[in-house]
Amino acid sequence: MNGSNPTFTPQPDVETNRAAHQVAIEKVTGLNSHHTEDILAVEEPLEIQLAHGPLNARSLKSISVTMRTPGHDFDLAAGFLMTEGVVRDPNDIDQIVYAAGSISEVGATNPTQSSLPYQPTKNVVRVELAPDVVVSLANLERNFYTTSSCGICGKASLLALQTVCPPRRKNAFDIDARILYKLPDRLREAQSLFNRTGGIHGAALFNAAGNLLAAREDVGRHNAVDKLLGAEFLADRTPLRNALLLLSGRASFELLQKALMGGVPMVVAVGAPSSLAVQVAKDFDITLIGFLRDNHFNIYHGAEHILGHASN
Repeated sequence: MNGSNPTFTPQPDVETNRAAHQVAIEKVTGLNSHHTEDILAVEEPLEIQLAHGPLNARSLKSISVTMRTPGHDFDLAAGFLMTEGVVRDPNDIDQIVYAAGSISEVGATNPTQSSLPYQPTKNVVRVELAPDVVVSLANLERNFYTTSSCGICGKASLLALQTVCPPRRKNAFDIDARILYKLPDRLREAQSLFNRTGGIHGAALFNAAGNLLAAREDVGRHNAVDKLLGAEFLADRTPLRNALLLLSGRASFELLQKALMGGVPMVVAVGAPSSLAVQVAKDFDITLIGFLRDNHFNIYHGAEHILGHASN
């Protein structure tokens, strides 16, 4: 990082009036029922557009549509671009704005049809890259290691990661096991939307003392991580060599990939890791913990970084 801070259009924090939605339901207890209301986490599409190229020949391309919970959309877009290896420094981004309409409606040099069938306010984000940033469209269009059901073998996925991941340093992040046990409750306390809806994923960063550094929520676990890492990236705090990433659910290959791109040395999941996630942890020396519960957890890689436990 070069230390200077890019300038962005200000974005408010989570818009609570859009992140949750109240619905009428019939609640059944035993054989009795009554009318009441429930609060649901909102799921809406977000289209991410990328503007790039020299000032006299800008190109605009729709690169992703994801179903997300509204709020922290700029962080989500930046985190997606960072974890996909499109940008490596916050100064690669000139600005991030909400686009009012489809690509053809916002002055693209090479307009194309928008990916969304409709264009509601604040569901399209445009990321303006600096004129000197070179974009590899091949990288943007590869999409062969973004989901666990992509059909590409694990070996090809790992080789792809090796070509785009940032330089690695020796993993020097240690934490006491007694502190680990406290982290799920601390994440839950920070999940205001989960506490209202019960149906949303959480991701958080903690330091070795167990202090909460930041947390994000979303209906998509990958979106929650992109929002979290994107906020750190825009604040010029990546790579995150002195923090662990806590996931409220399982640890997939995709989430280990994002942790790797953000420089995170330890990933802790309340749920199970996948086999390929474990392989990423081993290949790139990321401490990986799964099934973190009240009094137990599994270490899949990096046991030497977990202090205070006795091996039998």
